[in-house]
Amino acid sequence: MQSLEALAREARALAENQPVIMRGVALSESEGEVSRIMQICNACRYCEGFCAVFPAMTRRLEFGRADVHFLANLCHNCGACLHSCQYAPPHEFSVNVPQAMAQVRVNTYTEYAWPKAFGVLYKRNGVTIAFALVAALTVFLALLSRIGPQGGESVGANFYAIFPHNFLAMVFGAVFLFSAIALGIGVRRFWRDEDPGDASLAAALETTKDVLTLRYLGGGHGDGCNNEDDAFSLKRRRLHHLTFYGFMLCFASTCVATLYHYLFSLEAPYAYTSLPVVLGTVGGVSLLLGTCGLLWLNVNRNPLHGDPGQKPMDRAFIVLLILVALTGLVLVGLRSTALMPTLLTLHLGTVMALFMTLPYGKFAHGIYRTAALLKWAIEKRRPSNLLVEE
Repeated sequence: MQSLEALAREARALAENQPVIMRGVALSESEGEVSRIMQICNACRYCEGFCAVFPAMTRRLEFGRADVHFLANLCHNCGACLHSCQYAPPHEFSVNVPQAMAQVRVNTYTEYAWPKAFGVLYKRNGVTIAFALVAALTVFLALLSRIGPQGGESVGANFYAIFPHNFLAMVFGAVFLFSAIALGIGVRRFWRDEDPGDASLAAALETTKDVLTLRYLGGGHGDGCNNEDDAFSLKRRRLHHLTFYGFMLCFASTCVATLYHYLFSLEAPYAYTSLPVVLGTVGGVSLLLGTCGLLWLNVNRNPLHGDPGQKPMDRAFIVLLILVALTGLVLVGLRSTALMPTLLTLHLGTVMALFMTLPYGKFAHGIYRTAALLKWAIEKRRPSNLLVEE
């Protein structure tokens, strides 16, 4: 009875163009839409076995702001529920879970961002900011570079003849530290909004497995996601794997090179057969293939599966990753030519722009989604606090 009353209250508020109030907090239009849809889904429950969203939903009668953001980030936008729903558009209930969740997720990055002003600015001008940063940072690095042989010596493949090692370590260390702190603060705010309690080892291991295997990109029955239509495909899952593990291999390459430099006093350039170069090359190829595939899927995806207003930001992020991979691979291939200084400044400017925007753009969805999966792994191991009225 309580859920029906809540649904009626929300319907009246939406019809009168008034904010939905849940637990004393006014919901935004996108948050109110998720709350409305979850009330309908809670009464139907046809999709209960599809993914983590629906069993988490059944443990709630009302959906406040924290619940909405939790469920939105738990959603992997596989599209299975949309194509299975009897109340999907053009039905008058207009239940579109993937689209409603996508609209809330982009607000998560703003609402929990640190500093919040940066999140708001990026949400409004994300595409412009991303590529303006690439251009500005590339020009900045070009002005600071020491292009040309030093002391009559040939530069060759030595990056440090263009930018001193300590300079690169200081600049990229500062950018990486800022991104890590900003993301950490944002996720902490997200976590504290509805703290599920302490994580057990079992919950942590389950979350790690779900993240590394991208379990919920398997669709409702493990056959994959829907993209252009109601046909299932594992392409999205595999392309995400290529992108994720490619990015991690590139990061591992940087870490190994750092160990070589500081721990073993082995300075770059490293041979093509060395571990840092092999990791970076394999990672770059994997990242390039994954991101090009994801861009193709994004362009051809059914418009009902997401928020059309977010497509420019989504595609800008994918293109930024493509540029990082492409400039890195070209740089490795042409590192002994006269083009090396120019390619190096372009690659470093792109990488720096990517890391500066990580806490506010599409990349953040992976971090918040991991936190949501951990919340769910903790929550489902505890007795439900749901009180059923007689």
